Amino acid sequence: MRELDETDLEILQLLVADARRPYKEIADAVELSPPTVSDRVERLRELGVVRRFTVDVDRSLLSEGVAVLVDLTVKPGRVADVREGVAGIDGVEHVFETADGGVVFHARLRDGAVEPMLADALDLDAVREYDVRLLSDSSWHPEPREVEFALECDECGNTVTSEGESVRIDGDVYQFCCSSCKSRFEEQYEELKEAA
Repeated sequence: MRELDETDLEILQLLVADARRPYKEIADAVELSPPTVSDRVERLRELGVVRRFTVDVDRSLLSEGVAVLVDLTVKPGRVADVREGVAGIDGVEHVFETADGGVVFHARLRDGAVEPMLADALDLDAVREYDVRLLSDSSWHPEPREVEFALECDECGNTVTSEGESVRIDGDVYQFCCSSCKSRFEEQYEELKEAA
């Protein structure tokens, strides 16, 4: 397994700026061949660093609505349900889970009625309270900067180094710190699959 290097980060920065940028243009910028860039991007996808290529739409230009920031105080054990419910609401642009077990989201709503919208999407018993703030502007800059890349072993949680191994099972890529973890994971996976 090869760790990410500065060239990988440069490729990521170029893709974040323009995901439709041709591989030839990226190759010229990072001084590699287009096939090598293609291989690196595919590896970033397999590792889960690049999940998808998407379009950044400025919804304010396409639809009417009020930009809001909603901060939900969630009951313990219900954060995942609330986050999933919020993500399905029409007009929600970004959803965040806070370290203290809350959910914050940015949305552009056609009518300002937040409570009925939440009631349609969530079990309101999971939400203790919420706060709504009107936004005058927002920007989003998902740019990889001086970051260290560290995969966690899917078996034990340790950091996966260059000595690690990966395997594709049923279309998903799993990362392991050692061959023992990989073997244990594969055995357990097969046992669970047979039992299902």
